[in-house]
Amino acid sequence: MTKPDEQQTGEASGARAWAITGLLFFFMMINFADKAIIGLAGVPIMAELKLTPSEFGLVGSSFFLLFSISAIVVGFIANRIQARWALLAMGILWALVQAPMLGTVSLELLIACRIVLGAAEGPAYPIAVHAAYKWFPDHRRAIPGAIIAQGSALGVIIAIPVLSWIIAHYNWHYAFGALGLAGIVWSLAWALVGKEGNIVDHVVTEGSKGGAHIPYRALLLNPTNLGCWCAGFGAYFGLALVLAWFTPYLVEGLGIKQALAGQLTALPFIASSVVVVGGSWLSQRMTRAGVSSRRSRGVFSGTAISLGGIALLLTPFASDTALKIALIVAGTTLPSIIYTLAPLIIGEIVPSAQRGAVLSINNAVATSAGIIAPLLMGSVIESAGSVALGYAHGFVICGAVTLAGGMLALLLLHPERQKTRYAAGVATQAA
Repeated sequence: MTKPDEQQTGEASGARAWAITGLLFFFMMINFADKAIIGLAGVPIMAELKLTPSEFGLVGSSFFLLFSISAIVVGFIANRIQARWALLAMGILWALVQAPMLGTVSLELLIACRIVLGAAEGPAYPIAVHAAYKWFPDHRRAIPGAIIAQGSALGVIIAIPVLSWIIAHYNWHYAFGALGLAGIVWSLAWALVGKEGNIVDHVVTEGSKGGAHIPYRALLLNPTNLGCWCAGFGAYFGLALVLAWFTPYLVEGLGIKQALAGQLTALPFIASSVVVVGGSWLSQRMTRAGVSSRRSRGVFSGTAISLGGIALLLTPFASDTALKIALIVAGTTLPSIIYTLAPLIIGEIVPSAQRGAVLSINNAVATSAGIIAPLLMGSVIESAGSVALGYAHGFVICGAVTLAGGMLALLLLHPERQKTRYAAGVATQAA
């Protein structure tokens, strides 16, 4: 029987591998704080720039305009260059694009900066995961992947109190400046410490040479990869709404004061941290116990996403404020397990020479939900009979999209089956 790491070459350097993981954790902290700041400062921004809900929804969606395209382009570039240089370029650009926010800002300038920032941040997670996978064999990747993903959650948890204090005691412009400074510090640290790993995956080995190239059409359009697309899109639809609209919803939809709303904004990300770390640990434990990847990764993530969709659909029927918040938190955090399990599934079936591109394309498909969700919510709020009713309708739409993504994931995710098909196809070509 093939051992878990028998199809991989290179060795993980223990201390160095975890040091790289730690830096990538902080990388994702800054990345997600950059995303979350627009929602946290949403009410002051709308007041200062005199924005309608639709205009603010456009600001939220503009961040994702080039997010997906950039992820794909940089993903293919990452197949040809060392991941550490791509990550360094992203960190520097994040820092520079925050500088215009310190001066007088118009709607057009705000949108332009968010578009550029989104383009620079689009490839962040798949390239970070791709870089980490060069330091760990397949059977040890769930925990490092979860740690990197938790940079996203903890970035918001840690940043929210700090950024809220800056907004309250100074203004929202300085909060953006603080994020720019954080980007500069990380870039300097990565330039000094960041290195490239040497583990290479040969996922198609039976009847073929280990480095076999699989056509991208086959990599992207197989049922398992399509299942990852559906699951990721459904999960990210809710995340995009939380990033842009959760704080405004607490203030405008539920009547909670800005200071308390800022603190409550951390709830989805605290819950997400528990879900991702706990879920990844459980999935890895199942895998090492011999449970199939279909069950430990596919069924596990599809079920979590489906439950999240159901929670969002129930939100308008909640009897009190606390229950509404709890359902939204559950609905947008249970699906977050897919952010670590989908890359693991892709890592099973895609050769490492092509993995960076496929991870980036999958991330691009998932995050394309961010183009739609914030603008759709703004339009629904503006056209509804009341603000509260508009938010209720928006979360119901989100629930339907999330539930559909989870059900399709349950149907389509079969990693072992797909890996066998690839091996057979390459063996036929070799013969």
